[in-house]
Amino acid sequence: MTRARGTDGSLLASLPWTLAALIIALVPHVPFLPVWISGAFLGCAAWRYIIEKRRRTLPSSWLRAALALFCFLGVLFTYSSISGVGPGSALLAIMAALKLLETRKRRDQFVLLFLSIFLVMSSLLREQYLWSLPYMVVSLLVIMSAWLRMSAGESQSPRQSFATAGRLLMYAAPLAIVMWVFFPRIATPFWTVPIDTSQATSGISDTMSPGDISSLSMSNEVAFRVSFDDAIPEPRERYWRGLVLIRFNGRTWTGRDPGISPGALEQIEVTGEPIDYEVTLEPTRQQWVFALDVPTQWSLSEIFMGPDQQLARNVPFEQRVAYRITSFTNYKISAELSNLYRSWYSSLPEGSNPRTAELARQMRSDAGSDSAYVESVLQKLNREEYFYTLDPPPLGSDPVDRFLFDTKRGFCEHYASAFAVMMRSVGIPARIVLGYQGGEINPLGGHLIVRQSDAHAWTEVWLDGLGWYRVDPTAAVAPERIDIGASDAAFEAFGRAWGLTAPSRLLHRAKLAWDALDAKWNELVLGYGPDAQNSFMKWLGMNNPTWRKMMLTLIALVGGLVMLISVVLMLRYRPPLKDNAALLYQQFVKKTGLEPHTGETALVFAARIAKTGQFPEQTVDEITEAYLDARYGRNNAAAFERLRTAVRAMA
Repeated sequence: MTRARGTDGSLLASLPWTLAALIIALVPHVPFLPVWISGAFLGCAAWRYIIEKRRRTLPSSWLRAALALFCFLGVLFTYSSISGVGPGSALLAIMAALKLLETRKRRDQFVLLFLSIFLVMSSLLREQYLWSLPYMVVSLLVIMSAWLRMSAGESQSPRQSFATAGRLLMYAAPLAIVMWVFFPRIATPFWTVPIDTSQATSGISDTMSPGDISSLSMSNEVAFRVSFDDAIPEPRERYWRGLVLIRFNGRTWTGRDPGISPGALEQIEVTGEPIDYEVTLEPTRQQWVFALDVPTQWSLSEIFMGPDQQLARNVPFEQRVAYRITSFTNYKISAELSNLYRSWYSSLPEGSNPRTAELARQMRSDAGSDSAYVESVLQKLNREEYFYTLDPPPLGSDPVDRFLFDTKRGFCEHYASAFAVMMRSVGIPARIVLGYQGGEINPLGGHLIVRQSDAHAWTEVWLDGLGWYRVDPTAAVAPERIDIGASDAAFEAFGRAWGLTAPSRLLHRAKLAWDALDAKWNELVLGYGPDAQNSFMKWLGMNNPTWRKMMLTLIALVGGLVMLISVVLMLRYRPPLKDNAALLYQQFVKKTGLEPHTGETALVFAARIAKTGQFPEQTVDEITEAYLDARYGRNNAAAFERLRTAVRAMA
């Protein structure tokens, strides 16, 4: 016997609600899913609705199996894997779409709604944005309403279903808040979820070639936020050190892999007052830690300092993380440098950029000293017609030669690379530092916003008596880039000269307000870890908040809330109490020995009693009239007395 594949239209009323729940669950995944998966999902949803509306036949099992295999292979080909947030979300979305094509009964719709909940929750594995909470509330409200619409009667309106779903969410909210606050936090997550590798990482790379950083300057994405304990340093002091590049092949600069150097911190001599601050770093999928030049203390135990005074972490930053740093802007690094390291930091590939090497030797001979030579190179960049631009021309082979002698147009990496090559050409040790420079102060949140557009490259040269000394050749060409930063360039005349679009002030203030809210969300909600929980428990009066204390408190509070909610529900849905007139009438019914029929009125019941002849018709009419007057009449008190007297007098 073959199974019926047709539809009878019984799901037509509830199916649109199920489709709406699935679509709203898919929305946050759409930017990360291939276009063909989103198209397949919408196509299956429309196909299934047409089938139900026109009473058509569902696809055969062979066709569904072929589609499932094709989609599985498509996900595998797209992601080269089936594990991780990206492939997992894609498989979940395509499973829900194909499940629609075999949905026959309401139990199948229940499965689809369960899948929609999984889709909603899986979106949090990527990132918990500020809009995640309202999105979850709305999506769960729609899913629960769809659940209720499947069992709703004809008299129940969608508004009533929404109201019921809202009440259920309100009942669950106190439980969720208590469990979020009191459940013991741990420093690391219970599991590690592989993040999408198919999406490009927006951030500084561990290599530098002409054009790398200029492409970042077009991005307005937040790299990290900084909250200072005291006054915010001036823009010219905001050099955020990231990684150091030391090898040059004639075109590309590269650095060393992150490694611990026990003596790197000892090479730093500091003067002046320390600057204490907290950095909230966005996910980079890299190990580099950004800090104000130069860092001396840090909070996370996983952070270490490398041989070139750059900070790194044992594992890449897959999630947003906050760490505290102490830095000094007045410092000296490595007052002594061995001949081996001097040769290493001065090496260049044989025969590369010959015109630059010849120019460097001539200028060094004319300068007379290393420090004078450094100053003469900066003067050359400042006085001659070199231009700072976001759209430099291609350079081809020997890029430093072509930049210095032909194009004379470039971004910070062009100037840093050319300056370092000129230093190394005459034996002066030089290295490239990649990081960020500047940042925009958010007056609403009181913190500093450092964006990808603030990405920057500068050089460090080693001079006798000074050690490693920071030299930023960009400041010689475009000092305004250092004085006010790239973030503010959009509102200045030179920003327009660079090709930056100046948004309206109103829109910019709105963005800053959103950023302030986002920073508070990160601090209070996403940053609610072990330290914040312990501080909050102590504020509540719980000294020494151990796991045992918090678990017992959590169990007690959850148990109390469950009992309170149960009492509220019992009071809300308890059956209405019967009044005294109804109780007296029940005594009358019991004495008659008859059972009223469903929907039978008192007058009809009285007529049925009269037909039996067992009781005087006058008595039955008197009791019925008194009962109706007592329940629905105006003078119900007197009618109640008549009813009680008549019922008691009845044999």
